[in-house]
Amino acid sequence: MEETDFSIVIPAKNEADRLPFLLDEIRKLFPTVEIVIVNDGSTDKTGEIARSFNVRLVDQPYTKGNGAAIKAGARVAAGKYIVFMDADGQHNPADIADLLGAIESGYDMAVGARNSQSQASIGRLWANWFYNKLSSYMVGYEIRDLTSGFRAINAKKFRQFMFMLPNGFSYPTTITMSFFRVGYSVKYIPIVARKRTGSSHINHLRDGVRFLLIIFKVGTLFSPLKIFFPASVGVFFTGVLYYLYTYFVDGRFTNMSALLFIASALIFFIGLISEQIAVLTYKGCGEDEDE
Repeated sequence: MEETDFSIVIPAKNEADRLPFLLDEIRKLFPTVEIVIVNDGSTDKTGEIARSFNVRLVDQPYTKGNGAAIKAGARVAAGKYIVFMDADGQHNPADIADLLGAIESGYDMAVGARNSQSQASIGRLWANWFYNKLSSYMVGYEIRDLTSGFRAINAKKFRQFMFMLPNGFSYPTTITMSFFRVGYSVKYIPIVARKRTGSSHINHLRDGVRFLLIIFKVGTLFSPLKIFFPASVGVFFTGVLYYLYTYFVDGRFTNMSALLFIASALIFFIGLISEQIAVLTYKGCGEDEDE
C-alpha cells in the first residue's frame, strides 16, 4: 500500500514528553505519510511539538474527549484508509504494516488485539475479558479486543458511523459493534502493547461503567432481542416459580405472579419493537458503494 493511500490519526492530550519519540518512529517507517495530530485541549507543549514535525495539526480549543478527537481527525484525514493509534507510546508503529496488510487483503477494519501481558493490571485484564465476552454475545462473532484504540479502517465506512460515536474513550466499542452489525469484515491482529509512560487519562471506575453502558446501548441498537428476550424469559420464570411457591404454600395465585407474567410479555414486545427500530437505524449502512 502506498503512503498516500492512508493517514495516521493520533489524538493527543498532554503528551509532550512522549509524542516526539512516537513521531520519530513513524517518520522512519513512513517518511511521507499524512499524520494528523489532534491536540485535545492540552495544557503542556503538545501543540508546539506537533507543529515542529511535518504533520497536520488540529487544535481543539478545550478538552472534548478521545472520541471527539478521533472524529475531528477523521474529518480532515485525506487517506482512503485511516490508522488510529494512541500518543502515549503503547502502540508500536512497526505493527501498522500488519494492520494495513489485512486491509489490503480485503478486510474493512483491522484491530490490534493486545495479549494478557499487554494489560496494565489484573483488574483491567478481567474487565476487558468481560467486555469481550459480552460484546461477542451481542454481535455473534468473537471479539478479541473490544477497547483497543490501535486499528486501521476504511475511512469512508468509518465516517458512516461517526454520528453514533461517543466523545469519550469508548469509541472503539461503538465502531467495532457497528461494523459487525452491518456485516463489514473485521480482523484481529495480535500485538504486544508497550508499557505506558506517565499516567493514564482513563478513570477505571467511571470509564469502566461508561464502557458497560455503551455495550448495552449499542447492543440495543444492534440486536435488541439478545438483551430483551433473556430478560423476558428471566422475569417469566420468576413468575412461574413465585406462582408455584404461593400455590403450594397458600393454595392461591397472587397478583405478584400476574404482574411478573405481564412484565415478561411487555419486555418481550419492547424487544420486538426495538428490533424494528434497529433495522431503521442502520438502514443504508453497509450497502455497496463505489470506492
